Amino acid sequence: MKKILLQLDVDPQPCSFDAITAIDAGVDTILRHGNVSVDNVVPLVHGAMFTRGANHLSSTGIFLGGKDVSKVEDVASRISETFFDSIRVSVFLDPAGANTTAVAAVIAAKRHISLATSAGMKTCDAIILGGTGPVGQRVSRLLATEGVHVRLVSRSLKRASTCCQSILEKIPNAHVEATSEDMIEAVIGSADLIISAGKSGIKMLTATQLSQAISNKVCIDLNAIPPAGIDGVHTTDHARRDGTKHFYGALGVGGMKMKLHKAAIRQLFQTNDQWLDAEELLVLSERLMLSE
Repeated sequence: MKKILLQLDVDPQPCSFDAITAIDAGVDTILRHGNVSVDNVVPLVHGAMFTRGANHLSSTGIFLGGKDVSKVEDVASRISETFFDSIRVSVFLDPAGANTTAVAAVIAAKRHISLATSAGMKTCDAIILGGTGPVGQRVSRLLATEGVHVRLVSRSLKRASTCCQSILEKIPNAHVEATSEDMIEAVIGSADLIISAGKSGIKMLTATQLSQAISNKVCIDLNAIPPAGIDGVHTTDHARRDGTKHFYGALGVGGMKMKLHKAAIRQLFQTNDQWLDAEELLVLSERLMLSE
């Protein structure tokens, strides 16, 4: 039975990156659909649910992507509502690559910092620059789940507050705090972890500001396009050490992102009942680390 991937994208043109990665992961056939919305997704999902017998539903999977995270989440909810009993297929969510990139960043941080807090230990303190963007929101949510004190930074304190509230709705006990860019220098000294997830080509943190991060152990810049999002971090950095700091650039975490993306595609076809969102992808990536 051929492995068929239904690639659904809320953008007008389905992402070629996602299609190529799926082929490299072993998918036989990709059915690509753009401009997917809550109004037109159900017939597409029905096509995946009802064309193969129950014993072969695991040979069909759905990949859901697109740049508008809120639209992707709305479509994901509609897909979930469409399934019933055991008549369903597995789904992998990665809007704008946000889930796989965020997970790769968290995994990089875990190599050097204990994120989970135990008795007598200081809570890990993280600053997420560009925290209201797709990757920033996902990183913040994943770190909050781990018990990290997250400062979600944005030019707009209102947008940052809205994102924090969204996280609190999912994780009521989360330690998340909205922070504006002009407050950075007041809080950077206590940050164990700094992740820049802002738009490409925009400098988020200067060398002077980074020098004030005296507690910093891991600094990750997810911007692959010059200038660097964080002064002094190179795109190819992979655990490069400078004093007490470990630096990671976009390409430095890219290996784990690609490995995770392909592994998630392959996992879709193991059973027909998987739902791979950010949290599930983090669990998968931790298994991949153990197998290395």
